[in-house]
Amino acid sequence: MANPNETEKNTPLVWADHISKYFHVARGQVLKAVNNVNFEVRQGETVGLVGESGCGKSTTGRCLVRLYEPTRGTVWYRGKDVSKLNRAEKKEFCSNVQMIFQNPYSSLNPRMTVKEIVGEGMALHGHYSQKELDDKVEELLHLVGLGRDHMSRFPHEFSGGQRQRIGIARALSVNPEFIVCDEPISALDVSIQAQVINMLKHLQEQFSLTYLFIAHDLSVVKYISDRVIVMYLGTIVEEAEADELYSHPLHPYTQALLSAIPIADPELTRSRKRIPITGEIPSPINPKDCCQFADRCPYATERCHKEMPQIRKVGKEHAVACHLINS
Repeated sequence: MANPNETEKNTPLVWADHISKYFHVARGQVLKAVNNVNFEVRQGETVGLVGESGCGKSTTGRCLVRLYEPTRGTVWYRGKDVSKLNRAEKKEFCSNVQMIFQNPYSSLNPRMTVKEIVGEGMALHGHYSQKELDDKVEELLHLVGLGRDHMSRFPHEFSGGQRQRIGIARALSVNPEFIVCDEPISALDVSIQAQVINMLKHLQEQFSLTYLFIAHDLSVVKYISDRVIVMYLGTIVEEAEADELYSHPLHPYTQALLSAIPIADPELTRSRKRIPITGEIPSPINPKDCCQFADRCPYATERCHKEMPQIRKVGKEHAVACHLINS
């Protein structure tokens, strides 16, 4: 008999069905921030989404929570097209799907107290008396390492790590099951990053949460993720289980990224070969219809400069978009 926990974990909760997000810029040009991205997030897992700054990671996350409407493609949540939800379903979706933003300094309203920030969603989605609301806010703050005495304070009275904890409490306030974590530790001191990551893992276990974890720190992504998706200039170039990706990267871009991860061992660092990425990142405005990494790839062929590679499976849970990789 199948393990019920394993069955639940393999159930797609969110599906980005070939979504694209384009922005029209000056003189009729089109910036293709996300281009034909297709992946699933299964119940109870953490999917890491990595890549260089500007590759479309945050835009993808915002499309999933409906902060952006995809230009093309469909976002499915529990088998439903989120663009066709009725009013009651939209309200339920907004409660079940939340986002933790990258910058804790700009994501909190400076004119609202912590109690108002954390309690705002509960006031909209639930029926609480004032005492019940205050007790719930206090409970949430306790979960993220803050206390009742913080409820009457304003965001400017807190450090960056404390503000991010407030943002996490706000995301948890409406009892979500899927949270997009948009680089939640990139603006924090290194000493605080580990605390926030461990707290997110603990909260996931406690509340059976599902995460899309967006980051550019590959060592953090390996620690927290079950599967990892690598993006480059709006497209997915590789996807695999975390252990598989880190031990057997196939795409040249993935290999270069992993070779740059710092290792706290001087001898290993000296013996390891660093794979440099030369050249400038191409513009996402009106990109050429070919491999987006071709101009920076040391192995690129004529075909790479003329034809867009399609992502295809090369193993049970491993897929790559590269003309040089045989299935």
